[in-house]
Order: sequence, then C-alpha cells, then structure tokens
Amino acid sequence: MTNKKNVFLKKVFYSSVLALFVLSGADCSSPYSGSLVFVTNERDGTISVISLKTDKVVDKIFVGARPRGIRVTADGKRAYVALSTPVNKKYNPADNKIVALDTNSGAIVASFDVGTDPEQLAVSPDGALLYVANEDAGTATVFDVKTNRQIATLVVGIEPEGVTISPDGRWVYVMAETSNTVSVIDTNKQQVVHTFMVGNRPRDAAFSPDGKRAYVSAELGKTLSVVDVGKHEVIATVPLLQNEEVKPVGVVVSPDGQRVYVANGRGNSVSVIDANSFQILTTISVGQRVWGIALAPDGKKLYAANGLSNNISVIDTEKNLVTATIEAGSAPWGVAVKP
Repeated sequence: MTNKKNVFLKKVFYSSVLALFVLSGADCSSPYSGSLVFVTNERDGTISVISLKTDKVVDKIFVGARPRGIRVTADGKRAYVALSTPVNKKYNPADNKIVALDTNSGAIVASFDVGTDPEQLAVSPDGALLYVANEDAGTATVFDVKTNRQIATLVVGIEPEGVTISPDGRWVYVMAETSNTVSVIDTNKQQVVHTFMVGNRPRDAAFSPDGKRAYVSAELGKTLSVVDVGKHEVIATVPLLQNEEVKPVGVVVSPDGQRVYVANGRGNSVSVIDANSFQILTTISVGQRVWGIALAPDGKKLYAANGLSNNISVIDTEKNLVTATIEAGSAPWGVAVKP
C-alpha cells in the first residue's frame, strides 16, 4: 500500500514539474513578453517590435498604408498607430485611420476613422480618448474609442502634425508647422482655449513629468521652445546646432525631468539638454535622418528611429553613447515603448 502511494505521489510531483516547465517555456518563448519597443516603418507599412531587454527585433506587424505616429496607452495594453496614404500613391480616403494593436499579441483589434491625413496622436491617461492632428484639414479630432465616435473636431493651426498630452491629461498641445503655432486644448471642455507662437515649423513637444513645462521643437528654426504650462507661454528659446542639416523633430524628457532629448533630423544626431540651465550637454551621432525617439521606462536607454539608414540607434543615457544598432523596416519614423 505504501509503495503504491509513493508511486502515485511521484507521478503527481513529476507531472506538476513538467507542467510548470511547459508553462514557463511557453511564456519565455512569447515574443510579446516583457517590455517592448514599437517602431513604425512608414514606407513598407509595418511595425518593428523590439525587445527592450535584448534590443533584438522579435516580430514585424503589417498594418498597411503609411504608419507614422504611434502611442502606447498608460496601462501598456494597446498601441495606437496613425495611418495615411503612402507617399507617391494616389490619395485614398480609406487609408486615413487609427488602428489599435493589442501589445500582448501584435494583433490589430480595432480601427477608427478620425479625419484626413492623420500624422500624430495622443491618448488620454485612461485610454478612453484619442486626440489626432488632421494635417490637410487644419483640425484636431477628439475621438472616443469606447463609443467609436468623434466627440469634437477643433480648428487649430495650419498643417497640424505633432500632438502631445500633459501627464495629468488636462492639456493637449497641437503643433502646426505652417502657422508656427501651438494650439492648447482644454480636455475638460474639449475646446481650444489658447494659441501661442513658437519657432519656425514646430514638429513635436514633450511635457516634463510634473507637467509644469513643455518643450517644443522647431524644425526650420533650429530651436527648442521652453513653455510655462501654467501660463501657456514661452519662457526660453534654446538654440540648437546651427549647421545646415540640423532639423529638430522628436522630443522626450527623462523620467526625473533633468534632461531633454531632441532628435536632429538630417543632422543625424540627438542633442542632450540640461532642463535647468537649458545648455546643450552633448550631441550624440546616430543614423541618418533621425526622427522619432523614445525612452525606456527607467530612462536608461533611448531609442532613435533613423529614417534613411533604416535602423534604430540605442543610446545608453548614462554614458551618452550608442550601444546598439537595430535593423528596422523601410523608413522608421515613430517610436513608442510598452512598459
């Protein structure tokens, strides 16, 4: 009787170990486990999925059309991608949409018609609302993803592109490249409540973690505007590298608020700026035509999308050095990180 009982217990034990091994192996083999970096490739209609741990491409997702702006929700469960008609293709209204990706599988789970030629977008902290710039129409669309309907269409500046939301979700800044303006949307009212001037051809903005400041890049002005968010006023203008090729675009702020990183476009570099003195601390050489940039959640790595060299530069932000180069799709543009 005792022997039979021992045999039974051994079978149960080994079966349990085998089950745990299989489950553990299945989890480890999933390309969507852990922190991920999503990069839009605007010329081939794909998204490169990169493991933040290994800095290796673990998947490629075909979304079609021309993917550019991308944002991951605060809870990390979805990534929203702005699509429009590809360059050198006949305009097709059906190309204009925002698609939602399940960041745990890479599957497209929803599609939203938000207006003409969307380039960039922002997501409310609760993930319920999208704010989308419609470049050709000169408007910003506020879209409710739960009810699948537009709740507002707001007139902003001429050729709006960049869209950024404050950490508390109260303000949305919409950068218009032709009017050189930032339109301020009050998300309590879903109305434009203020407009202010910045440098020539603003492209992107980033808020400090405490929401008290915003930083707006100017592509042709070659500057970074520092904005007092409480007043929606420019309080300083930081001149960036003044050589002919430098065209500032993407902007991010470190988690501690002490550093601002600016992608210099065809200048093929990223500038690191002290958020207190507004001095350029260093400039890091990366790939060709660096556009979108994003930081790892702990701020220790920065990912820079190089549109002409078709790769991603990984920067160690403690050493201010490129430590890896990752091959992407054709013309990588936007970068977003799933924590």
